[in-house]
Order: sequence, then C-alpha cells, then structure tokens
Amino acid sequence: MKKRLLLLSFAALSVFAAKAQDTTKTDPPLVISGSVDTYYKYDFSKHSNIPTSFASDQNSISIGMIDLALKKKVGKASFVGELSFGPRGQVQSLPNAAGAYDESANSFHIQNLYVSYDVTDKFNLTGGYMATFMGYEVISPAGNFNYSTSYLFTNGPFQNPGFKATYAFSSKVSLMAGIFNDSWNLYTSVNKVNTFGAQLMVSPVAGWTAYLNVLSGKLSGTEFDLTTSYQITDMFKLGLNAADFKPAAVVGTGGFTGVALYPQVAVAKDVTLGLRGEYFKTKSGSYATVGPPPGSSVFATTFTANIKAGPLTLMPEFRLDSNKNDTDGFSTSSGNATKTASQFVLAAVYAF
Repeated sequence: MKKRLLLLSFAALSVFAAKAQDTTKTDPPLVISGSVDTYYKYDFSKHSNIPTSFASDQNSISIGMIDLALKKKVGKASFVGELSFGPRGQVQSLPNAAGAYDESANSFHIQNLYVSYDVTDKFNLTGGYMATFMGYEVISPAGNFNYSTSYLFTNGPFQNPGFKATYAFSSKVSLMAGIFNDSWNLYTSVNKVNTFGAQLMVSPVAGWTAYLNVLSGKLSGTEFDLTTSYQITDMFKLGLNAADFKPAAVVGTGGFTGVALYPQVAVAKDVTLGLRGEYFKTKSGSYATVGPPPGSSVFATTFTANIKAGPLTLMPEFRLDSNKNDTDGFSTSSGNATKTASQFVLAAVYAF
C-alpha cells in the first residue's frame, strides 16, 4: 500500500513539474534593454555656449548615462520600467550658469514606469509615467541620430504622467487620447490632472509615418507638434519635426515656434551621414524658453556621422548655431557677444 501511495505521489509530482515546465516555456521572458554612452565635446569659444539639453561639459571626456529598461507581457497585460543613471539621466533640467549639471544632485531618473492592457487587438489602455509622445528626439542617445539635441526637444516635455487610450483603426491609422498631469516631467501632479493630449498616427505608404500631436493644459500651456519620417529609399531617409507652443495665460505670454529637418544618407553598410537643420524662434513676451531671447531666432546646423560596429555606434559631430543678433546669448572666448557658436562632439553609444 505504501509503495502504491509513493508511486502515485511521484506520478503526481511528475505531472505538476511537467505542467510547470510547459508554463515556463509559454510564459514570455523578461526583456532587458538599454544603452551606455560617453562623449568628448570641444566648444570653439572655449566654454559651453549652446544651451540645449545634455553634453554640456567643455573639453572633457565625460559620461552620458546608463539606461536600463525592463519589459514583460503576459497575456494582454504588460509593464515597462526604465531607469537611467548619470548626468544625462538626472533630473531633466537645464545646466547651471557654468554650463554644467550639478553632479551632487540625484544620479538617477525614472524615464518610464507604466502598465498597459490590450482590451482587444485594436484597443489599448496605458497608465503611469511615460516618455512624452511629442517631438522627434528622445532622451536616450540610442534613439537619436544626432548626439546633441535640438531646441525643440529641450523646450518640449520629456515625460507626461497620465492615462491614455489608443485605438488602431488599421495598420495605417491609429488615434490616441488621454489625460495627463499639468506639470511636465514630474512623477506626481503639483496642481491637477487637467491636461489633455492626443496623437493621430497615419502611415500613407510603406516606410512613411506621420504623427499629429497636441498637448494642452491650464498651466502647462498648449503645444501642437508634427513629427514625420520617410524611408524614401534603402539609402535615403528624411525626417521632419515642427512645433508651436503657447504658454498658459496665467504663466505669461511668449512661447516658441520651430521646425527641424533630418536628411540621412547611408554611404556604406555601417556608415550613415545625417544633417539636422533647425530654425527656432522665441515669441515676444515674458515666458522664458531655452534659446535666443524673446522675439529673436536661431538657426542651428548639425552634421553627424553614425559609424556602427555591431551594437556600438561612434558619432563624430560638428554643430554651428547662428543667432539673428550678436546680443542674443552667444559669446566668444573673451566674453564678447557674437552671433555664432560652434562645437565638436565625439560620442560613443552602446545599445543592448
């Protein structure tokens, strides 16, 4: 009798173990991805002179950040958690008066932390702290062609905490609408959840995708944004970002408008050359933006090469910014006002 019970027990354990193994095989694994980057920058004025996000250290071999993302989906439910460490991943703010970030500040930043549920194959609900849907460029350098960032990127939101619903009418058309915190880039709402956001995605032909975006709140203001890219041939890709921002009436007048064009040409299997030409104008008023003074404009030309060696990308880059007037923020090595500013960057980005 004891032998029979023992055999039955072993049989039951074997069946349970087999089921557990089957479950393990069908359960999708945890996906880990991210990037690491480092750079050298030399500003020809011998001080940090171009006030856009990140890569602000002058004549220094410096670090960007390590970005670590975790993703998992089981059935219809999924989550994304992304954390970054380093100067590029610190609190998304502007450099200090010396052109550098405060390295004594927190050394990490949550880039994404949200959950998502597929109600149907076409309808998805997502809530949490999410990278913004506005604009062409992103925080992680692995997601950008250029290493330095545009004025449009620096002046727009980086993250939008909130809740959104997305419906895919087809593979060529989808619509997202949601409610978000009025304060950009913060985990919690300082004021209220009273900002509306929406995105219309259209893909007219293979290789061409366009996004029409809007974000509007009582305190955050209203921004309209167009982002599009078209892989015209295997060798040539063209991207465009255009945006207009108006601050809320309670904050003040001003705002900005701008457009950036991104042509890229693959000259070899592992070498691509790209140009970013950006026009950025600050509107007259008291609202401060990063860039030229209110009522003035800047034209920035950035030439970047992407040289790939597996997951490693080497990015030599030359940038020339030109203001409308010589009193609009740039200065020479001796401190005199000037219309232009230029810099060279050599960056290395490893994506995994």
